[in-house]
Amino acid sequence: MTMIDLLQESAKKNPDLVFLVRENVTFADLLNLVKARAASLIDAGVQPGDTVGVLAHNLPQFLYTLFAVWYVGGRVLLLDTNLTSQEYDKMTKLVDCKFVVAEKSFFYDAKGFEFFDIETQDKKSGKSLKPYGLKESDVAMLSFTSGSTGTPKVVQLTHLNLVSCSESLESLNVFLHRGEVMYAVLPLYHVFGFSVGFLAPLHFGMGILLQSTINPNSILQDFATYKPHVIPAVPKLFEVFRNKIIDKIKAKKKWWLVSFVMDNQKWLRVIGLGKLVDKVLGQVSVVFGGRAHCLVAGGAATKPEIENFYNKLGMSFVQGYGMTETMGPICCSKPLKKRVPFAFGAPLGSTCCEIRNKDENGIGMLWVKGNQVFGGYMNNDEANKECFDKDGFFCTGDLVSMDKNGEFHFAGRKKQVIVLDSGKNVYPDELEGLFIEIPGVRNVAVFEHDVNGKTVAYGVFSVDKDMTMEKLAAEIAQKNKKVASYKWVTHFAMTTDDLPVTSTQKVKHHVVRQNLIDGRYIEKGA
Repeated sequence: MTMIDLLQESAKKNPDLVFLVRENVTFADLLNLVKARAASLIDAGVQPGDTVGVLAHNLPQFLYTLFAVWYVGGRVLLLDTNLTSQEYDKMTKLVDCKFVVAEKSFFYDAKGFEFFDIETQDKKSGKSLKPYGLKESDVAMLSFTSGSTGTPKVVQLTHLNLVSCSESLESLNVFLHRGEVMYAVLPLYHVFGFSVGFLAPLHFGMGILLQSTINPNSILQDFATYKPHVIPAVPKLFEVFRNKIIDKIKAKKKWWLVSFVMDNQKWLRVIGLGKLVDKVLGQVSVVFGGRAHCLVAGGAATKPEIENFYNKLGMSFVQGYGMTETMGPICCSKPLKKRVPFAFGAPLGSTCCEIRNKDENGIGMLWVKGNQVFGGYMNNDEANKECFDKDGFFCTGDLVSMDKNGEFHFAGRKKQVIVLDSGKNVYPDELEGLFIEIPGVRNVAVFEHDVNGKTVAYGVFSVDKDMTMEKLAAEIAQKNKKVASYKWVTHFAMTTDDLPVTSTQKVKHHVVRQNLIDGRYIEKGA
């Protein structure tokens, strides 16, 4: 199958179901919109085999432009909305992209390609158009890696990769259901938003509620108005929601009651106070509109207390794992009664996962193989030789362990593991998870750094304006006591600026380290 086959199949199965909720567009309507946009692209000069960039926020036109490009036999280049014109010039030139469909606010005097207004009104119906005869092995999408750990590369994803991702999501049928509403606030140009916010609804026959801003107030208004059933987001956004809920309850001086009920709901039900539990927890979960039963986290690790909070509210908190090279999630939490906390799940679909070269703690490198895994970076033989073995397994670069349920736990990125002079390994994610709990710390990056000729675990902290170096040092010292002494962070710097992050809020460690070298942060003792 190709993505056009998937579209036509979905339109046939669910013609009258609403696909775009805010716009009241059905699955059948979507197919007509795709044909009309395809006719416009042909008139603009797009031909089979062309690469067409898409540069926009989460607009309805984003989705049917994707399908329209495939309908005429082209391939899509997804462009991050947070980059500069110089970066767009470089990216489009690298993949020979001559045409970019974008919001007008992104237009500039580009020399290598033409812009097409994504919100333009299509003048022809395109009803007589027939789809170009694509094959599943054809490249459907080009996407640049986020560059969170180094130089971005161009990932080539085929129609087989995309359709296989859609099919693998069937494993989540206990969480996702036909006719429900999926809240799509994650950017569609990112593989997490694309796969969960777009491919999943297409597969299950769900409606998509598009949102182009991450403003919490706008999102909460959507919850109240449209009452979504499934909400995917990065962990940071779930943390913001949690904090807003708690602050609102504390303002009414009822947090003591809510926290007591959340922590003791099991025995309260046993003694016959189930109605009280339902009433109290229902008043909390109504913030999400009253119908939300599943929260999907990905793109970064979730703090334990965040997952616990939503689980206590009776919501399924699903943690997924994937990357651009695997076309989104290849692992996801299982609906187990006795699940080991904070696992990011087991393989989805037919994906094969192996942990290689384990250490004494069972931590090793994750290798994956399957129809979702891309075939290689574009024009980059050196990188492809490094990350694929002779059997076609792809090295994710992530260190993981496995629990008794067969679910994986993230330990850190291989490139970010700190190897001390003693030969011991320090995993930044473990320390960052501790330090982010410090009041007044907004974000933190821990990485390998040279101090007076000695390799140390160094921390850079983004803090509130009232944080002092003395107070931060005392808090770090307390947190250090929770781990082995060789892992202690005793060298650090702080800043009141936000740390540079990717579109899924992962800290760009290599940029933070360079900023430190350039003297942009206040160092301890400076």
